[in-house]
Amino acid sequence: MVPGFADVLKTMAGFFHERGERLMALGSAIRVGPTQYPELDRLRNECAEVLDIDRVPTVFVARGAEPSAMTIGMDEPFIVLSTGLVELLDHDGLRFVLGHEMGHVLSGHAAYRTMLLRLVELQLSMSWMPVSALGLRAVIAALSEWFRKAELSCDRAGLLCGQDPQAALRAHVLLAGGVDPAQVDIPAFLQQATEYASGEDIRDSLLKLRNIELMSHPLAVVRAAELQKWAASADYRDILAGDYPRRDTDEPQANWSSDVKSAAKSYKDSFTASTDPLAKVFADVGEAVSGAAGKVWTRVKGNGDAPPSA
Repeated sequence: MVPGFADVLKTMAGFFHERGERLMALGSAIRVGPTQYPELDRLRNECAEVLDIDRVPTVFVARGAEPSAMTIGMDEPFIVLSTGLVELLDHDGLRFVLGHEMGHVLSGHAAYRTMLLRLVELQLSMSWMPVSALGLRAVIAALSEWFRKAELSCDRAGLLCGQDPQAALRAHVLLAGGVDPAQVDIPAFLQQATEYASGEDIRDSLLKLRNIELMSHPLAVVRAAELQKWAASADYRDILAGDYPRRDTDEPQANWSSDVKSAAKSYKDSFTASTDPLAKVFADVGEAVSGAAGKVWTRVKGNGDAPPSA
């Protein structure tokens, strides 16, 4: 990583892209506040307090039939919710979604995503070459995998805001296609994720790869099951008990090192538990990527270019 590159990129992208997006939201959507969507405004401030975010992100509600939420911006990230999402979810579901989006703000995902995407764009000029095209596809696939892992991490932030696993599960059921959660059998719903993860046919493994290769979010049912697993874990209970790293005491270098180790463990644990025939391959690749990232950081750390925590 070139020292200072991330700062230059953030300045350029923030000036051109973020300003335009903010002006668009300001001119075409409703800014949440004490007199506009006051209930959302209360949830916005409560989530920021739980996650210890000093500058509470601005929230806009934009017209859109599809339920969606996104976090935009680097220096001053803001959140945009669609009317379809606001109409679909109840009070606790909206708390979960706002907490999820603030997880993106807290983790610096917007800046890191933009940096990675700009690096991919630099390679487009060579995409006409067969070897380069294959390489570009591999990079994009890797970026998409990172995005999906980031979404799972931010689901955890959303859960921490409400500390109600059932409310988070109801939100996932609705986003997966449920019209009325009361009409969905929860054990059967979660069983779908178990069936998806299992399988002894290599053809299913390849189809799974093709289906998710370019997706930015995990599959809805699988995503719901992953969060419920974490809600039942000792890690979640430790956080609720107050046992977690503090941002004001941990050095960035230590955070990056722990992130790398955590990523490697995540790959290893998830694929060890799977019966998918390609699981061992993915586990080895995941650990290799995390190990390589650690070695790169060791080489460049003396330049003072600490990558953002993902």
